[in-house]
Amino acid sequence: MKIMVCVSKTPDTTAKISFNAANTEFNSAGVAYIMNPYDEWYALVRAVDLAKQFPGSTVTVVHVGRADSDQIIRKGLALEANDAVRIDADPHTALFTAKQLAEHARSKNYDLIFTGKETIDHNGSDVGAMLAEFLDLPFVSYASKMTVAGTTATIERDIEGGVEVVEVKLPFVVSAAKGMAEQRIPNMMGIMKAKNKPLAVVPPVAFTDKAKVTRFELPKAKSGVRMVSADEMDELVRLLHSEAKVI
Repeated sequence: MKIMVCVSKTPDTTAKISFNAANTEFNSAGVAYIMNPYDEWYALVRAVDLAKQFPGSTVTVVHVGRADSDQIIRKGLALEANDAVRIDADPHTALFTAKQLAEHARSKNYDLIFTGKETIDHNGSDVGAMLAEFLDLPFVSYASKMTVAGTTATIERDIEGGVEVVEVKLPFVVSAAKGMAEQRIPNMMGIMKAKNKPLAVVPPVAFTDKAKVTRFELPKAKSGVRMVSADEMDELVRLLHSEAKVI
């Protein structure tokens, strides 16, 4: 089985978010970057476990980004991916990213393509569906469990009030959510092996993006919390009437 795992680079969850003076670009000064947790913890780890289930399988990590992403890609190799590909371009939009990933995958005959359910910076959940559309493949989103028998995958995903179970034939694209796997930390042997695993750098394909970022806006600062003593119910009622807002 040939498995492709799409990984992205996101700011660390503790990073302070700010933009340039024109609010057109993210201010990356002093920001530490990590592999997007949904890509790493759920998509990649599940792909590696699945490859072990089917001897002879391979897992390829694919990323759209510049050379400063190589360390993050190497972490994927340390988590037992076999090789990696970096498409040398800035991932300006989800559509551009999906197109680049699709053009890489088109001639590789992958049996299964993983993405995380979303990135923690944009939370768009767009790339997986766009990638599947470019490749004319089935797409299953927000998968929390998956088993594969032969050429058929059985997938569970959480829905409001229950769990939906679907079956799909390989090849297909799936976005992984919490429950698909458990977070794993690379061991020393994996880190050492990762240094010698192949990381190919390929140019992007020409593509006219249909989307353009015009500006970013920070959300309004949260107001402070008013604490009311349990024995001051009259004051609580007054505040609910005079100051509380329904959002």
